[in-house]
Amino acid sequence: MYAILDIETTGGQFNEEGITEIAIYKFDGHEIVDQFISLVNPEIPIQPFVVKLTGINNAMLASAPKFYEIAKRIIEITTDCILVAHNADFDYRILRTEFRRLGYDFSQKTLCTVELSKKLLPEQPSHSLGKLVRALGIPMTDRHRASGDALATVKLFQILLEKDTHKEIIQNFVKLKVEKGLAPKLVEIIQDLPTKTGVYYIYNQKGDLIYVGKSKNIKKRINQHFTGITTSAKKIQAEVFTVTYEETGSELVALLKESQEIKIHKPRYNRAQRKNIFQWALYPEMDTNGYLNLKLQKADGRKKEITSFTSLDEGKNLLFKITEKYHLCQKYTGLYQTKNACFAYTIKECDGACMGLLPPAEYNSRVTNFISHYAFENQNMVLLDRGRSSSERSAILIENGIYKGYAFYDLNYQITNMDILKNILIPMQNNRDTKNIIQAYLRRQKNPKLLQF
Repeated sequence: MYAILDIETTGGQFNEEGITEIAIYKFDGHEIVDQFISLVNPEIPIQPFVVKLTGINNAMLASAPKFYEIAKRIIEITTDCILVAHNADFDYRILRTEFRRLGYDFSQKTLCTVELSKKLLPEQPSHSLGKLVRALGIPMTDRHRASGDALATVKLFQILLEKDTHKEIIQNFVKLKVEKGLAPKLVEIIQDLPTKTGVYYIYNQKGDLIYVGKSKNIKKRINQHFTGITTSAKKIQAEVFTVTYEETGSELVALLKESQEIKIHKPRYNRAQRKNIFQWALYPEMDTNGYLNLKLQKADGRKKEITSFTSLDEGKNLLFKITEKYHLCQKYTGLYQTKNACFAYTIKECDGACMGLLPPAEYNSRVTNFISHYAFENQNMVLLDRGRSSSERSAILIENGIYKGYAFYDLNYQITNMDILKNILIPMQNNRDTKNIIQAYLRRQKNPKLLQF
C-alpha cells in the first residue's frame, strides 16, 4: 500500500516552514482506496511569493484546523504504507518536523517519483511534475495545490509502476509486508484480489518471485492454485506469502506481459512456461513445379516461419480456413495427401492448381497475399484494445514489424499523437513468442481495431 502525498507550505527558512495544505491518497497500486485533503492553519504568515504561486492566503487558513488536530488522521491513513511524493525528501522532512514539534517520532519508508522518473523515464528532458504530466498525457487540474499535485503524482506513479519491468518498486512493497511478520492465510490473500484480467505474481516469505501467471479472472485463478492437488500447486500453497497483480483489461497485454515476466524473472515454478509454447509452425516451400506450398511442421528456429501454433490441431484449423478464404489447393496446403487431384477439385471447389490448370504465378499470388496478411513485417500499426476501466484503452505498438511495447491511455486524449504514445509506452522485448502471441490474437479477432501509420 502506498500513501501518495503533496504538501504546500508557508515558505521561509529551512525547518521553520509551516504546512498550509496537505493531500494524501492511499493507493494500492491499482486504485485509490482512501484519501485525506485539508487546509492547515500554520500559525505563521505565508510568504508573499507562495501566496502568488498557490493562491492560498492567510485569510483562507484562519479557520482551518491546526496540525495537531489532523495528526491522528495522517497517522491512520499512512500506517503500513510506503510514502510516495514528487521530491519526497522535502514532503517527508516537513511532515517529520511537524510531528517532532508534537513530540512524536514519525518514521516511514519513502519513494521519490523524481528519482524514479529519472531512472525509468531517462529520455524526458525535464522531471518536474508539471512538464512530466504534460509529456505523458496525464490530465491535471489545480497545479500547485496539494490535491491537484498529489492526484497527478498518483497517475505518474501508476505509469512508473508499469515501466518498472524489474519490479524494484514492488520488491519494496513485498519487503514491507515481510517485515510485518506472519503470512496471512490463503483465504485472506484471495479476498484482496480482483475478478479482472491481468497478470499476477506469487512471492514467498523471502520476497522471492516464485510464480507468474495471467488470467481473465485473477481471483478465480489464484483460488485454483490454492485449492489444486497437483505437485506444483501444493508447492505454491506451502510457500506463498503474498500475491501482487497488475490489471491489464486486455487479455493480449496480459499474455505479452506474462511471457516477458517469465523470461526476465525465471520464477521457480514456471519452468514449463520458460520453454517455447508455440511448438508447430507454418513454412512456405516452393515445389519442383513452381507452386508455393504451405508446410505445417514442428517449429524449427533455423527456418523463417509465417506463423506458429500451440498445437497441431490449431494449425490445421487455420489451414482449412485460409484454404477456403484465399482459394488455395488442399494438396498444396498439406490437407489432402495425393499425387493427383485434391478432394476439393473433385467437388469443384478447387481451381485446379493440383492438376496444373491454374498457373503457378496466379496461385502463388494467392499464397503471398495470405502471407502478407498474417506477417506484419515492415508494418507500422497500433493495435487498440480494452483498458483497465471504461474510460481507458490499451495500445500495442508495432513499428517496422517490431513489437515495441504497450501503453494505457485516457479516452480524452487522441492516440494518433505518436509522441505521447511513445512517452507512456512500456517497452517490451520483441521475440518469436511475442510475434506469435500477437498473430494468434489477430487470428481469433473478427474485427481487430488497428491504426496504420
